[in-house]
Amino acid sequence: MRSHCLRLILPTLVLFAATWTGAAPARSVTAAVVRPTQKLAALSSAHEAFSKPAKDSARLEVVQARRPITGERTVLPVLGDRTGAGGLRWLHVRLPGRPNGHTGWIRQRATVASATRWHIVVNTSRRQVIVYKKGRPVRIVKAVVGKPSTPTPRGEFFVEEVIQLRAGDVGAPFALALSARSNVLQEFEGGPGQIALHGLANVGGVLGTAVSHGCVRLSNSMMRWLVVRISPGVPVTITS
Repeated sequence: MRSHCLRLILPTLVLFAATWTGAAPARSVTAAVVRPTQKLAALSSAHEAFSKPAKDSARLEVVQARRPITGERTVLPVLGDRTGAGGLRWLHVRLPGRPNGHTGWIRQRATVASATRWHIVVNTSRRQVIVYKKGRPVRIVKAVVGKPSTPTPRGEFFVEEVIQLRAGDVGAPFALALSARSNVLQEFEGGPGQIALHGLANVGGVLGTAVSHGCVRLSNSMMRWLVVRISPGVPVTITS
């Protein structure tokens, strides 16, 4: 993890007012499925993502090997695998960014397999975060979630980057930048309207309330607990 200046963090994370759009909210997720482990794939090079496990299927996007804020290796949750034409191995993975929760197929080559036993669940109606390890809850804490006009998007996501913030930065001491994007705030100074779990420093808020612009705020002590356990690729389910 490395520290980054405020002008880089704020355009990326949804912390302040941004452009309003009439985008429809994502499909609700009312129950989280938490498995004991989640397979992951770290990218050793940029990968094209396809709609199907075939080179002649529609190209969805190019996923870079490193994340834009920290330069950390891109790590994607693996949903399945398949052998395609010519014996080419494919991975079905979750993809970062818009549209929320989208998936695609990438080639297995130039990836490194691993797994995580961690899973984070955000319940927006209860305004709490539950952290699971090996399918069992180990921490349940209150959180600040998005207010009705800028709700925290629901769906299946993952941690893209783990960011160490400076003491004077909004949301310090740490932020877990997610693959989720706001359904209301599309951008801020050119940033993608990215959702994060972050601390209360320099932004405040009473835990157990719904007052944010979409991000999930946790106590500073909870963020310190998380960052020594949670790494890129860890699944995050946001439910109502």
